[in-house]
Amino acid sequence: MNILITAASRRLALIRSFQKALSRDGGQGKVVTTDANSLSPGLYLTEKHYIVPLSNSPDYKERILEICHEENITLIVPTIDEELPFFGKQKGEFIKKGINVLVSEDKTGQVCNDKYLTYQFFLENDIPTPKTYLKDEVDPAAMSYPLFIKPRCGRGSVQAFPVNNEKELRFFLDYVHDPIIQPFLEGREFTIDTFCDQNGKCISVVPRERLWIRSGVSDKGRTVKDKRLMDYGIKIAEKLPTVGPANIQCKLNGDEIMFFEVNPRFSGAIQLTIKSGADFPLYSTRIFNESSLKPMIGEFQDGLTMLSYEESLYI
Repeated sequence: MNILITAASRRLALIRSFQKALSRDGGQGKVVTTDANSLSPGLYLTEKHYIVPLSNSPDYKERILEICHEENITLIVPTIDEELPFFGKQKGEFIKKGINVLVSEDKTGQVCNDKYLTYQFFLENDIPTPKTYLKDEVDPAAMSYPLFIKPRCGRGSVQAFPVNNEKELRFFLDYVHDPIIQPFLEGREFTIDTFCDQNGKCISVVPRERLWIRSGVSDKGRTVKDKRLMDYGIKIAEKLPTVGPANIQCKLNGDEIMFFEVNPRFSGAIQLTIKSGADFPLYSTRIFNESSLKPMIGEFQDGLTMLSYEESLYI
């Protein structure tokens, strides 16, 4: 199996985990990376890498297909939200060429990329979630504060802000593009990593408490074997449905749990889940070659803490 990981960027831990997964399966195959930026450090962990256009470029599809042909790629692993709609729509065409794509169907991607559609999905499936407003549904003078505002379609905490009063809300309603508004959620923040097989059956779920967050990614975290979080994670992943990896965001305040986001891709701190014993990259190498993967619910180390730090490459 030869694997293409797109938008390599800073996903060094993920790339290394895929390389390790291939070595565990007999040392056959290689990992190739792409990115639009030649100074993305993830590019330089692999023997071959390519600079490509952005995924919204008309040349992107042709360039990816050229790389897949040249490197005999059999699995593509998209890593960022912007690429998921492209690969979700093109998944069938890649499969016809003998190339599997580790991505959920296009409809799932549309729900997850639009946070208001995610909110509606939660309501329809009895998933606890905070009341969510669109811009034209709020009256700044009548709202209860604090609130939280963020783009309806966005990622990585970009243009996401707490809002403490009417004056701030009026400003951010104009400042944030196409926003949604929610009550500010108190409590401990969690990511629930899930992995589903080709049929949308969840085979692994790992909740992680986000102890310290930088630029939307957990720098410090701890695995938590909480049955309620795991049950909700399985329900959400299967109801969407997802294929391969997804990460689900929620906050836990006492006994109250509130879900607010789903990303159908590897999380930014997936290395903690992998280190705890849930080897998502290894499952990824097997998902398309085995009729079914054995469920491994709860098979991970509880209370494992991750402390991340900066690392430099010299090229």
